[in-house]
Order: sequence, then structure tokens, then C-alpha cells
Amino acid sequence: MIAIGSDHGGFALKKALMAHLEKRGLAYQDFGTYDEASCDYPVYAKKVARAVAGGACERGILICGTGIGVSIAANKVPGIRAALCGDCFSAEATRLHNDANVLCMGARVVGEGLALKIADTFLDTPFSQEERHIRRISLIED
Repeated sequence: MIAIGSDHGGFALKKALMAHLEKRGLAYQDFGTYDEASCDYPVYAKKVARAVAGGACERGILICGTGIGVSIAANKVPGIRAALCGDCFSAEATRLHNDANVLCMGARVVGEGLALKIADTFLDTPFSQEERHIRRISLIED
């Protein structure tokens, strides 16, 4: 299960991502926002992060205007490794090396086509399980 959320700035891209996840047959839970009315991104970032950290969802996707705000807010939740990605290489590397569990994107930074490719890369790339990366993640968690 994938947790997904956005603020008003990321709402349209979130809808496109949900349609894409449905086409791929991937289950998701929408944690809001549910329209384009102005809202506070930390509310939705924390809902998604808590669902992932608590084990209700395996991974999360968050979208705001830049992706910066949701990534900062999500990373405040213990157990979350949220990564702001604007390209496929970063999405792949953060899964391989950081075992990131929440993808953050900026709807005003990446277009829909690229965002779908970034999400696919993030969701399809497994953690490498290399000892050096496990050690580094442990250092982050301490």
C-alpha cells in the first residue's frame, strides 16, 4: 500500500499520480488534500509519514509546490527517510543507498510525465542491502 498526499499546489499532480498507480494495479491510500483550496502542507505530510512509519503503508509519495516543505515535514516523523527528487537518477539512488520510504516532488518543478517516471523508479527500485548503506542508515536513525 502506498500512502499519497499533497497540499493545494500538488493536488493536480497527485490526481495524475493516483490514476497512474491505478493503471499499474498498485494500491494506495489518499491522505488529502481533496481539492485545490489553500491548505497547510505539514498536515498532509505528517499523515503520510505516520502511515509509513506506523507500517500501515509500505511507502509514501508527497507533493507540494516545490517538494521542499513536505520533505522537511515528513522527515520530522521518526523512521521516515523522505527524499526530494526531481529526476530518475536521484529516485533510484535514494532507494538503493538510503532506503528512502517517502518520495517528495514539486508540482511546480517537474511536469507530469517526468513525475510519473520518477515515481515508477522510486517504487520499482529495491534497497541494495549493502552493508555500507545499512551502516549509514543506522547512523541517521541514531
